[in-house]
Amino acid sequence: MSKARRPDTRSPELHGADSHDLIRVHGARENNLKDVSVEIPKRRLTVFTGVSGSGKSSLVFDTIAAESQRLINETYSAFVQGFMPTLARPEVDVLDGLTTAIIVDQQRIGADPRSTVGTVTDANAMLRILFSRLGQPHIGSPKAFSFNVASISGAGAVTVERGGQKVKERRSFSITGGMCPRCEGRGSVTDIDLTQLYDDSKSLNEDALSIPGYKSGGWNYRLYTESGLVDPDKPIRKYTKKELHAFLYLEPTRMKIAGINMTYEGLIPRVQKSMLAKDKEAMQPHIRAFVERAVTFTVCPDCEGTRLTDAARSSKIAGISIADACAMQISDLAAWVRGLDESSVAPLLASLQQTLESFVEIGLGYLSLDRPAGTLSGGEAQRVKMIRHLGSSLTDVTYVFDEPTIGLHPHDIQRMNDLLLRLRDKGNTVLVVEHKPETIAIADHVVDLGPGAGAAGGTVCFEGTVEGLRAGGTVTGRHFDDRAALKETVRKPTGTLEIRGATAHNLQDVDVDIPLGVLAVVTGVAGSGKSSLVHGSIPADAQVISVDQTPIRGSRRSNPATYTGLLEPIRKAFAKVNGVKPALFSANSEGACPTCNGAGVVYTDLAMMAGVATTCEECEGKRFQAAVLDYHLGGRDISEVLAMSVTEAEEFFGSGEARTPAAHAILDRLADVGLGYLTLGQPLTTLSGGERQRLKLATRMGDKGGVYVLDEPTTGLHLADVEQLLGLLDRLVDAGKSVIVVEHHQAVMAHADWIIDLGPGAGHDGGRIVFEGTPADLVAARSTLTGEHLAAYVRA
Repeated sequence: MSKARRPDTRSPELHGADSHDLIRVHGARENNLKDVSVEIPKRRLTVFTGVSGSGKSSLVFDTIAAESQRLINETYSAFVQGFMPTLARPEVDVLDGLTTAIIVDQQRIGADPRSTVGTVTDANAMLRILFSRLGQPHIGSPKAFSFNVASISGAGAVTVERGGQKVKERRSFSITGGMCPRCEGRGSVTDIDLTQLYDDSKSLNEDALSIPGYKSGGWNYRLYTESGLVDPDKPIRKYTKKELHAFLYLEPTRMKIAGINMTYEGLIPRVQKSMLAKDKEAMQPHIRAFVERAVTFTVCPDCEGTRLTDAARSSKIAGISIADACAMQISDLAAWVRGLDESSVAPLLASLQQTLESFVEIGLGYLSLDRPAGTLSGGEAQRVKMIRHLGSSLTDVTYVFDEPTIGLHPHDIQRMNDLLLRLRDKGNTVLVVEHKPETIAIADHVVDLGPGAGAAGGTVCFEGTVEGLRAGGTVTGRHFDDRAALKETVRKPTGTLEIRGATAHNLQDVDVDIPLGVLAVVTGVAGSGKSSLVHGSIPADAQVISVDQTPIRGSRRSNPATYTGLLEPIRKAFAKVNGVKPALFSANSEGACPTCNGAGVVYTDLAMMAGVATTCEECEGKRFQAAVLDYHLGGRDISEVLAMSVTEAEEFFGSGEARTPAAHAILDRLADVGLGYLTLGQPLTTLSGGERQRLKLATRMGDKGGVYVLDEPTTGLHLADVEQLLGLLDRLVDAGKSVIVVEHHQAVMAHADWIIDLGPGAGHDGGRIVFEGTPADLVAARSTLTGEHLAAYVRA
């Protein structure tokens, strides 16, 4: 029997569907983009590069990815759209050939105390089902193993209709959850140090409270002094038990205080609700300092930090409880799951094994599933998000990555490159914003933005192949093959910072002397224990100024002037010259335009449709009342000052009538970190990741302290900007400071006076010092992975 031949339907002409092989962008004007037009090939790997602030994220995330997501959201019903974030249409003339965009960015995974690596990746959900099926003794459904579900029970009478009559029946119910009742699934309990809340030797009328915002005479204070529940003239230590309970713990109670109906509440629950329930990073610095002083976090004594009930920990598979499984290093857990042979749950085991092996493959095998999600670095968070896409069957999708090599040792970058190429080879379009030459080198297509940052950027300088970029005259092309040379002479230390017996996370009883008065670099593969050593083991009395990678939080009302504290001296200078109150020169206070409340734009809510923001007609986007703009300093009003760049403002406040030394010092630091192009009033929401980190660095440089600890300061920095950063680090050291840098960038390693290399591997294969010495000695020895890569980098 002959097989029927399939007719050849291919025509010599190109099929109409195959002509849509480009993403076309015409006239993009988001943020600082200046009518940008590009054509991006589909099913290829395209890298977007350029100096920090040149407009890469504005083009890739705020234009292409944002429009793709907006169009997908519009396919849902108006009712469903009402529950989704509303996305405005980007400022662009034409966007053509878009496909579904999946964004894998560096945003930290929500730092909810109950969010862990296991809950974020669904690995915990699969483990819970596994233990509910195979665990001995059997204790219940998957909920019994969840630290987010509390055990509850109840009973009562219910009325049911039966045979035409209403009958009352007694019913009871119970839900067995896995949440530890003592810590409520958080793994730690908080203790409030009462000595930080008040001085018990004083009475309330003698200003006993020392909590921010509880000033004598203010409403927060009068609530207690005029409640009638305690004697305001009696020292707190002499209160009776009843008075102390009313003062500290009383439940919310409605009462008349100073003739006004108010709710009285004990001091501790009131402080817990107003301060301790908030995200620490979003607090003002003085409130954050108070919380750090007043609250101590200790491991929950009932569950020993596992978050789970005794029952959940008693059920085991092959001698391992779910708490043990979550505490294991993921590479070990994957091996344990591989050894389970149970046909009744075979599909579940296969799915769990695939997820765990994806962790190992992506270089995160050193994590454990119980690791809190908020403690992951930006690079780790991004790779955790990648895990759910690795095994995906979707094709013809646009994957958008934001510097996927952040936090990766040169040894790990090759692995990340392989993953990006794998996603592309499945038929997907991969768009990557990146600075590392190792990743730019694997691109099929490169788009270089610039030539400068901020207002000096926003144009396409080059489009084409990597070879074309190398030969082109752009900033990226010129610096592509840059190599920092090893120092001929290194500085001599002026002292040492001793760390003894460090055991934080995976550190294996480490003793190390970090030299002071020099540029010291701590390096090693991802997960080798660098942050545990530097952030978790340095003695508390070392007067360390730490600049880590936690993101800057801020609304569009926040800007570089408000964040750095620069606006304070500027407002005072305006007030002094014009003989008025400083509050007039704040767009968040008395000087705000009444129409837009100082926002500069008016938002029109269109219910389930995307809201519209239009420039305020009253103040023309200047944010201030017209009367405030009549006051001048050095011939400029406050809105003109906020429109200045850091470089202009530095000159303006440096001399003449406007000379303000306090403002000039802050502007000097901003220029030092390479942010001279930023405007003082630019909303923080429009800054790139690299710009935000340098803004934080500039702010902390004014703090008192002799030791700076910087966590990967090259994050988000272009090759050309790394040179400027090295100059800044040199200036800090030459000014008598000690600088300790946790870093993977070979240029920073080569420039160091001293290198401490951790390893040799990640997780329990790391946590040891594998080298201490000068960069030249490390290159000569080539005894570690870092040594080999640094030697290749300096072409030794």
